[in-house]
Amino acid sequence: MNNNEASNGMGGKENPVQKQELGKKTVVVADDHAIVRQSLVDVLSEPGRITPEGLQVVDQAEDGFAVLAAVKRHKPSLLLLDIAMPLASGAEIIKDIQRWSPDTCTVVFTGMEATGLLWGLIEDGAKGLFSKADPVEDLLDKLPMILDGTPYIAPRFQKLLDKKSAITALTARERQTLSMVVGGMSNREIAEAMNISPKTVDKHRTSLMNKLNLHSVVELIAFALREGLLENG
Repeated sequence: MNNNEASNGMGGKENPVQKQELGKKTVVVADDHAIVRQSLVDVLSEPGRITPEGLQVVDQAEDGFAVLAAVKRHKPSLLLLDIAMPLASGAEIIKDIQRWSPDTCTVVFTGMEATGLLWGLIEDGAKGLFSKADPVEDLLDKLPMILDGTPYIAPRFQKLLDKKSAITALTARERQTLSMVVGGMSNREIAEAMNISPKTVDKHRTSLMNKLNLHSVVELIAFALREGLLENG
Protein backbone atom coordinates (compact mmCIF):
# COMPACT_ATOMS: atom_id res chain seq x y z
CA MET A 1 0.00 0.00 0.00
CA ASN A 2 1.51 3.33 -1.03
CA ASN A 3 1.28 6.70 0.69
CA ASN A 4 -1.70 7.76 -1.41
CA GLU A 5 -3.85 4.80 -0.48
CA ALA A 6 -6.16 4.82 2.50
CA SER A 7 -4.60 3.19 5.50
CA ASN A 8 -6.60 4.55 8.38
CA GLY A 9 -10.10 3.14 8.04
CA MET A 10 -11.51 5.85 5.77
CA GLY A 11 -13.35 3.42 3.54
CA GLY A 12 -10.67 2.92 0.87
CA LYS A 13 -10.86 6.50 -0.36
CA GLU A 14 -7.90 8.59 -1.35
CA ASN A 15 -6.12 9.56 1.85
CA PRO A 16 -4.19 12.86 2.04
CA VAL A 17 -1.14 11.23 3.65
CA GLN A 18 2.02 13.16 2.86
CA LYS A 19 5.71 12.87 3.58
CA GLN A 20 6.87 15.53 5.99
CA GLU A 21 8.35 18.60 4.38
CA LEU A 22 11.55 19.85 5.98
CA GLY A 23 10.97 22.69 8.43
CA LYS A 24 7.17 22.48 8.47
CA LYS A 25 5.12 21.70 11.54
CA THR A 26 2.74 18.85 10.89
CA VAL A 27 -0.91 18.35 11.83
CA VAL A 28 -3.51 15.59 11.84
CA VAL A 29 -7.10 16.81 11.56
CA ALA A 30 -9.70 14.58 13.22
CA ASP A 31 -13.44 15.08 12.83
CA ASP A 32 -16.18 12.72 11.69
CA HIS A 33 -17.56 15.30 9.24
CA ALA A 34 -15.64 15.55 5.96
CA ILE A 35 -16.73 19.14 5.31
CA VAL A 36 -15.33 20.24 8.68
CA ARG A 37 -12.03 18.45 8.08
CA GLN A 38 -11.57 19.92 4.62
CA SER A 39 -12.39 23.45 5.79
CA LEU A 40 -9.76 23.18 8.52
CA VAL A 41 -7.21 21.61 6.17
CA ASP A 42 -7.56 24.48 3.70
CA VAL A 43 -6.97 27.22 6.26
CA LEU A 44 -4.32 25.43 8.35
CA SER A 45 -2.11 24.83 5.34
CA GLU A 46 -2.32 28.45 4.17
CA PRO A 47 1.14 30.11 4.46
CA GLY A 48 1.19 32.84 7.07
CA ARG A 49 -2.06 31.80 8.73
CA ILE A 50 -0.70 29.70 11.59
CA THR A 51 2.99 29.58 10.76
CA PRO A 52 4.94 31.52 8.10
CA GLU A 53 5.21 28.46 5.86
CA GLY A 54 1.82 27.02 6.79
CA LEU A 55 1.15 23.76 8.61
CA GLN A 56 1.53 20.55 6.67
CA VAL A 57 -1.57 18.36 7.02
CA VAL A 58 -0.09 14.85 6.97
CA ASP A 59 -3.34 12.99 7.56
CA GLN A 60 -7.05 13.21 8.30
CA ALA A 61 -9.19 10.91 10.42
CA GLU A 62 -12.93 10.34 10.65
CA ASP A 63 -13.06 7.97 13.65
CA GLY A 64 -11.17 7.25 16.85
CA PHE A 65 -9.23 4.27 15.55
CA ALA A 66 -8.09 6.24 12.51
CA VAL A 67 -6.89 9.06 14.78
CA LEU A 68 -4.74 6.70 16.83
CA ALA A 69 -3.29 5.09 13.71
CA ALA A 70 -2.49 8.46 12.13
CA VAL A 71 -0.80 9.86 15.23
CA LYS A 72 1.18 6.68 15.84
CA ARG A 73 2.36 6.73 12.22
CA HIS A 74 3.19 10.41 11.79
CA LYS A 75 3.83 11.69 15.35
CA PRO A 76 2.58 15.13 14.26
CA SER A 77 3.36 18.46 15.88
CA LEU A 78 -0.36 19.06 16.33
CA LEU A 79 -3.53 16.98 16.60
CA LEU A 80 -6.73 18.92 16.07
CA LEU A 81 -9.40 16.70 17.62
CA ASP A 82 -13.16 16.63 17.89
CA ILE A 83 -13.80 14.60 21.03
CA ALA A 84 -17.16 13.23 19.82
CA MET A 85 -15.61 10.66 17.49
CA PRO A 86 -17.01 7.23 16.52
CA LEU A 87 -15.27 4.06 17.80
CA ALA A 88 -13.11 5.76 20.46
CA SER A 89 -13.80 8.82 22.59
CA GLY A 90 -11.60 11.88 22.61
CA ALA A 91 -10.64 11.27 26.22
CA GLU A 92 -9.42 7.75 25.42
CA ILE A 93 -7.54 9.03 22.38
CA ILE A 94 -5.68 11.71 24.33
CA LYS A 95 -4.48 9.20 26.92
CA ASP A 96 -3.09 6.90 24.23
CA ILE A 97 -1.44 9.78 22.38
CA GLN A 98 0.43 10.75 25.52
CA ARG A 99 2.05 7.29 25.43
CA TRP A 100 2.65 6.97 21.70
CA SER A 101 3.53 10.53 20.73
CA PRO A 102 4.18 12.62 23.84
CA ASP A 103 5.48 15.57 21.82
CA THR A 104 2.22 15.92 19.90
CA CYS A 105 0.22 18.96 21.00
CA THR A 106 -3.44 17.96 21.26
CA VAL A 107 -6.03 20.69 20.73
CA VAL A 108 -9.68 19.79 21.30
CA PHE A 109 -12.81 21.39 19.92
CA THR A 110 -16.19 20.33 21.27
CA GLY A 111 -19.81 21.35 21.66
CA MET A 112 -20.04 19.74 25.10
CA GLU A 113 -19.88 21.91 28.20
CA ALA A 114 -19.75 19.33 31.01
CA THR A 115 -17.32 20.46 33.67
CA GLY A 116 -16.13 16.99 34.57
CA LEU A 117 -15.35 16.24 30.95
CA LEU A 118 -13.38 19.47 30.54
CA TRP A 119 -11.33 18.80 33.67
CA GLY A 120 -10.65 15.29 32.42
CA LEU A 121 -9.41 16.52 29.05
CA ILE A 122 -7.02 18.94 30.73
CA GLU A 123 -5.71 16.29 33.12
CA ASP A 124 -5.27 13.83 30.25
CA GLY A 125 -3.03 16.28 28.43
CA ALA A 126 -5.06 18.51 26.10
CA LYS A 127 -3.16 21.75 25.47
CA GLY A 128 -6.10 23.65 24.01
CA LEU A 129 -9.88 23.58 24.56
CA PHE A 130 -12.15 25.32 22.06
CA SER A 131 -15.92 25.51 21.82
CA LYS A 132 -17.69 24.73 18.57
CA ALA A 133 -20.02 27.59 19.44
CA ASP A 134 -17.18 30.11 19.06
CA PRO A 135 -15.91 31.56 15.76
CA VAL A 136 -13.26 29.50 13.96
CA GLU A 137 -11.06 32.61 14.08
CA ASP A 138 -10.65 32.06 17.82
CA LEU A 139 -9.08 28.68 17.12
CA LEU A 140 -6.86 29.95 14.31
CA ASP A 141 -5.69 33.00 16.27
CA LYS A 142 -4.65 30.94 19.32
CA LEU A 143 -2.98 27.98 17.60
CA PRO A 144 0.41 29.73 17.16
CA MET A 145 0.53 30.45 20.89
CA ILE A 146 -0.40 26.86 21.74
CA LEU A 147 2.21 25.45 19.37
CA ASP A 148 4.78 27.65 21.15
CA GLY A 149 3.90 25.95 24.44
CA THR A 150 1.21 28.14 26.01
CA PRO A 151 -2.02 26.26 26.84
CA TYR A 152 -5.35 27.91 26.06
CA ILE A 153 -8.92 27.39 27.28
CA ALA A 154 -11.87 29.09 25.60
CA PRO A 155 -13.44 31.75 27.87
CA ARG A 156 -16.81 29.97 28.03
CA PHE A 157 -15.05 26.82 29.24
CA GLN A 158 -12.87 28.73 31.67
CA LYS A 159 -15.98 30.17 33.32
CA LEU A 160 -17.31 26.65 33.85
CA LEU A 161 -14.00 25.43 35.23
CA ASP A 162 -13.75 28.40 37.58
CA LYS A 163 -16.98 27.26 39.21
CA LYS A 164 -15.25 23.99 40.03
CA SER A 165 -16.83 20.56 39.89
CA ALA A 166 -17.37 17.90 42.51
CA ILE A 167 -15.18 15.67 40.37
CA THR A 168 -12.12 17.73 41.31
CA ALA A 169 -12.45 16.50 44.90
CA LEU A 170 -11.74 12.94 43.80
CA THR A 171 -8.31 11.38 43.62
CA ALA A 172 -7.11 9.85 40.35
CA ARG A 173 -7.83 6.36 41.69
CA GLU A 174 -11.32 7.40 42.78
CA ARG A 175 -12.07 8.85 39.34
CA GLN A 176 -10.82 5.65 37.74
CA THR A 177 -13.02 3.61 40.08
CA LEU A 178 -16.00 5.83 39.30
CA SER A 179 -15.55 5.30 35.58
CA MET A 180 -15.44 1.53 36.01
CA VAL A 181 -18.40 1.38 38.39
CA VAL A 182 -20.68 3.32 36.05
CA GLY A 183 -19.35 1.14 33.24
CA GLY A 184 -20.95 -1.84 34.97
CA MET A 185 -17.84 -3.51 36.38
CA SER A 186 -17.95 -5.41 39.68
CA ASN A 187 -15.54 -4.75 42.53
CA ARG A 188 -13.66 -7.93 41.61
CA GLU A 189 -13.34 -6.87 37.95
CA ILE A 190 -12.20 -3.39 38.98
CA ALA A 191 -9.64 -4.88 41.35
CA GLU A 192 -8.18 -7.02 38.56
CA ALA A 193 -8.12 -4.10 36.12
CA MET A 194 -6.42 -1.78 38.63
CA ASN A 195 -4.20 -4.49 40.13
CA ILE A 196 -5.43 -3.82 43.65
CA SER A 197 -7.49 -5.80 46.15
CA PRO A 198 -11.33 -5.81 46.16
CA LYS A 199 -11.11 -4.34 49.67
CA THR A 200 -9.17 -1.34 48.31
CA VAL A 201 -11.73 -0.94 45.52
CA ASP A 202 -14.50 -0.88 48.10
CA LYS A 203 -12.56 1.77 50.02
CA HIS A 204 -12.24 3.95 46.88
CA ARG A 205 -15.91 3.41 46.08
CA THR A 206 -17.08 4.38 49.54
CA SER A 207 -14.81 7.43 49.62
CA LEU A 208 -15.91 8.79 46.24
CA MET A 209 -19.60 8.31 47.03
CA ASN A 210 -19.15 10.15 50.32
CA LYS A 211 -17.32 13.03 48.60
CA LEU A 212 -20.03 13.29 45.94
CA ASN A 213 -22.84 12.77 48.46
CA LEU A 214 -24.26 9.96 46.35
CA HIS A 215 -25.81 6.78 47.67
CA SER A 216 -26.39 4.36 44.80
CA VAL A 217 -25.00 3.26 41.45
CA VAL A 218 -28.00 4.89 39.78
CA GLU A 219 -27.01 8.24 41.31
CA LEU A 220 -23.41 7.65 40.23
CA ILE A 221 -24.51 7.05 36.63
CA ALA A 222 -26.67 10.19 36.67
CA PHE A 223 -23.69 12.18 37.99
CA ALA A 224 -21.38 10.73 35.35
CA LEU A 225 -23.81 11.63 32.56
CA ARG A 226 -24.25 15.16 33.90
CA GLU A 227 -20.50 15.67 34.15
CA GLY A 228 -19.81 14.27 30.68
CA LEU A 229 -17.95 11.26 32.07
CA LEU A 230 -20.20 8.71 30.42
CA GLU A 231 -21.50 8.67 26.86
CA ASN A 232 -25.28 8.78 26.68
CA GLY A 233 -26.59 6.35 24.10
